[in-house]
Amino acid sequence: MKITSLLIISASLIVVPLTAQNTHRQAPAGFDVANIGIPHGKIDSIQYPSKTVGVTRKALIYTPPGFKKGNKYPVLYLLHGIGGDEKEWYKNGTPQIILDNLYAQGKLTPMIIVLPNGRAMKDDRATGNIMAKDKVEAFATFEKDLLNDLIPYIENKFPVKKDRDNRAIAGLSMGGGQTLNFGLGNIDKFAWVGGFSSAPNTKEPQKLLPDPAKAKNLKLLWISCGDADGLMPFSKRTHDYLAQNKIPHIFYIEPGGHDFKVWKNDLYIFSQLIFKPVDKSTFSDFTVLGLPAESNIRNAQYPQIMPNGKAIFRVKAPEAQKVQIDLGKKYDLTKDSDGVWKTTTDSLSEGFHYYSMVIDNVSVADPSSKTFYGMGRYASGIEVPFAGDGYYAMKDVPHGDIRIQNLFSKVTNSWRRVFIYTPPGYDKNTAESYPVLYILHGGGEDESGWAMQGKTNLIMDNLIAEGKAKPMIVVMPDANIGPAGFGSFGDRNLQMFDKELKESVIPFAEANFRIKKDAANRALAGLSMGGIYTLHTGVQNYNMFSSLGVFSSGWILPSLQEVADKEYKFMTDNQSQINSNIKNFWISMGGKEDIAYKNCQVMMKKLDNLGIKYTYSEYPGGHTWPVWRNNLYNFAQLLFK
Repeated sequence: MKITSLLIISASLIVVPLTAQNTHRQAPAGFDVANIGIPHGKIDSIQYPSKTVGVTRKALIYTPPGFKKGNKYPVLYLLHGIGGDEKEWYKNGTPQIILDNLYAQGKLTPMIIVLPNGRAMKDDRATGNIMAKDKVEAFATFEKDLLNDLIPYIENKFPVKKDRDNRAIAGLSMGGGQTLNFGLGNIDKFAWVGGFSSAPNTKEPQKLLPDPAKAKNLKLLWISCGDADGLMPFSKRTHDYLAQNKIPHIFYIEPGGHDFKVWKNDLYIFSQLIFKPVDKSTFSDFTVLGLPAESNIRNAQYPQIMPNGKAIFRVKAPEAQKVQIDLGKKYDLTKDSDGVWKTTTDSLSEGFHYYSMVIDNVSVADPSSKTFYGMGRYASGIEVPFAGDGYYAMKDVPHGDIRIQNLFSKVTNSWRRVFIYTPPGYDKNTAESYPVLYILHGGGEDESGWAMQGKTNLIMDNLIAEGKAKPMIVVMPDANIGPAGFGSFGDRNLQMFDKELKESVIPFAEANFRIKKDAANRALAGLSMGGIYTLHTGVQNYNMFSSLGVFSSGWILPSLQEVADKEYKFMTDNQSQINSNIKNFWISMGGKEDIAYKNCQVMMKKLDNLGIKYTYSEYPGGHTWPVWRNNLYNFAQLLFK
């Protein structure tokens, strides 16, 4: 579906330009309209001998206004799509008009542009079945023709600079795929690479750049695509790989589909960036639009995440008087004439964020977002990707299952829900029993937290597939029991949860799933509130668990001083048994910005004084799900070994 409501972006949403270029983020009206009152460049047809193909081939060449044979010029090789030839850009993209206008405004470095036929075969016409095997293969053959025949001809016949720093390649669709394949495959030949709406001929990123660090030698790597283009996944997968490997590049997302309106805009922007100094530190600020957040409902285009981590929100509420987004910090939205409210946030930290939409002072869920139980209610959530999130990505590996079960608790005299992860092969390997990790959510969340926000199944699937963790069952119970608020950390709740786990959750899990029932094959972990429950139940029952994971937690002082003193007294009296039985007492924190950090440091000093053995780990990110996902990733690798 083409989205038209953000075709005009307010000035407040336009990001800061590259310091060396004063380019627009989108081409202004009239950029592709011929202006007779300015100097013009020249388009000529050339022919060059191709040893690769065995014939003389045709290309077009554009020389800039004021072209002089006594000067030396950089060169841009500009490639067409699968249904075109050397004249496609000339007929449909009017590069000569776009560039003439830019030269008249003093926005371009004088350059020569070569428009070749990228179908390297004897009959290279765009006729008949353009998808025929030999014609498609000819686009790959063009790499040799370009490097061994066309470039040497241009450098022999025209006054061009012959080093890589003065050689660029760009193209649209099929030509965009060629551009990435040839440009990234020959970084010693090209310093400027621009893929516009790259087609499926683009190689998979790992084949495109098996050594991604080499791409850091590029002056500019540009990847662009229209937000309504069905080929967006091919550009995004390349962008994701580059981002994961911290390769500077521009990922430019613009309004539009797979057409020359988009590609003419790409040429307008890209041509202004090449053969000039660029500030790579600002590349992530360059785009116009973002990509729909992973946490959106199906087909929802907003919220969008931009490469720099900013988020674009919008909602249609024509009768509303005031609309805000509450992400901890509140952002005011502005309304357009169609009753659509929109805003762009500051850069958000990586990972998962709860948020609310506030309409006329009433907090509601965003209708475009999935909802998650957090903050004591169902709230919207937005996921900001980052380079280190591959360990919970959906991958082509064997997958386990998340099962939702109901159990009746005699402790609470009520039905309770539990989420249970079973590893790949559980239903086939019916003779096999598995170790088990019981993992607890935090305050304001419920049993769905680790399955939904925590991505437990993906983390475990990937770890098991890589041989980094033993296949195990993960049980995610509802830890909400007794009074809410700080009362949930008191003696009564701690004892109730201890009883609930031992008398309801564990017996239910062991009766209904093939779980090994000894302490060596049983672990307990939890985050925040769940970490406090783990400290109590895990330590008090040191003969039941071989591993304890305490994530972003510690006794809250001074409010829980009396509780903490009782726990430390128990540890003092049972120090040798605790150290003997608990093989992995793993404590982790989200750095100094974690709200539990100070309490945890006090607790660990006390554990040191008591001689309790533990391991401490930090992962930056505060009191957030990216931290706890990473905690599970690392803790699971220690278990049952």
